[in-house]
Amino acid sequence: MIALEKVRQRAESDAKTYGYYLNPDPKFLSNLLEGLKRNEERYGYPSCPCRLASGKFEFDRDITCPCDYRDPDVEDYGACYCALYVRRDLFEGKTAILPVPERRPLEKQARAYELVEETEAEKPSETAVAVAAEYSETRLKLWYCKQCGYICFREEPPYVCPICKAKRDMFVEMKIQTEDHR
Repeated sequence: MIALEKVRQRAESDAKTYGYYLNPDPKFLSNLLEGLKRNEERYGYPSCPCRLASGKFEFDRDITCPCDYRDPDVEDYGACYCALYVRRDLFEGKTAILPVPERRPLEKQARAYELVEETEAEKPSETAVAVAAEYSETRLKLWYCKQCGYICFREEPPYVCPICKAKRDMFVEMKIQTEDHR
């Protein structure tokens, strides 16, 4: 069982590291942290409490808190999609916290629903099997940040580099060449 205080400390530490604040509404914040805790207990990773997780980490990597969309959301709207992380002006009540549009691509959202249906049903649907097979084949790529050298293995590069905060266009796909040494 994961302690709610541990979830809070992790979120506070991450917020402080990146110059953010946690949502100032204590009840709303408590609900978000409880959702993160529940998802981490359920799936083994803290998926975003406001999005549908599939239960498959490789697929949900982009919505593992803090999600890939947090930094651009806070930059553009002052808060992340679920409003766990906010800018200082929103934290201090100088600016209202407004809804943030969803950045997660529709195809990923649709695939999450299909993968959840597969998990809930005894027999996976044909569509869910096809989606899972398609996802597991060739979607993951190796990405390199040209600014700091950060490397990640995933479908797409992050919106913002977690190390140096470079934008997505600073990432290049790395091609791996293998040689036959016979």
